[in-house]
Amino acid sequence: MNNLLTSHHKSDSALVLFSGGQDSTTCLAWALARYARVETIGFDYGQRHAIELTVRPQLLSRIRDIQPEWRERLGEDHMIDLALISQLSHTAMTENIAIEMQENGLPNTFVPGRNLMFMMVAATLAYRRGLNVLVGGMCETDFSGYPDCRDDTMKALQVALNLGMASRLKLETPLMWINKAETWSLAAQLGGQPLVDLIRQDTHTCYLGERGALHDWGYGCGTCPACELRARGYQQYRAALSDSL
Repeated sequence: MNNLLTSHHKSDSALVLFSGGQDSTTCLAWALARYARVETIGFDYGQRHAIELTVRPQLLSRIRDIQPEWRERLGEDHMIDLALISQLSHTAMTENIAIEMQENGLPNTFVPGRNLMFMMVAATLAYRRGLNVLVGGMCETDFSGYPDCRDDTMKALQVALNLGMASRLKLETPLMWINKAETWSLAAQLGGQPLVDLIRQDTHTCYLGERGALHDWGYGCGTCPACELRARGYQQYRAALSDSL
């Protein structure tokens, strides 16, 4: 295990945007491996399938058991009501409509302003809690083209937040330049097979909220964009693992 994964900065404390999905759980493990104090924040924004919110408490409880020091480092969880987002949006993530591409080239699963608002609210909470690092699962490599997941957006947001609050917050996006197979691999490096199994069995990423059959890659419908990405990444991760043996 390399120093990047195991080192942590005693002067830094992190607030992780934690949805209950694969990416945010991997980011939480990444933060727990690096920082002496970690808290989590989740958002109820009127999402169409709130299954992620229901799996969060169990995930937070079980991730504490993976590494002894993680139990000590993981602090409070904060759940924020952002129903305002669903009132402003007309998307497949907040309403019971079919997933499709829009005229602007973005899928209608894109919720305009969501990640911008998430980060702004998280920064406000971090300011009050004395936390100086925000950690999010945004990714430019395997994503649906969401503009609020891009590295340029996060860098600009970090500048704006620090200017607006006279602060020195850092926005960390550990998944920004890796694909889903590499995200599975990162989880294995951080927490071994127990973390991979936790992500498979206890996280939720499916856009349709399906939690019937447990596939080798986890629960989900298997056909929505989130499931296809997760399943393909897991298959590539397992193939790479086999090749290395």
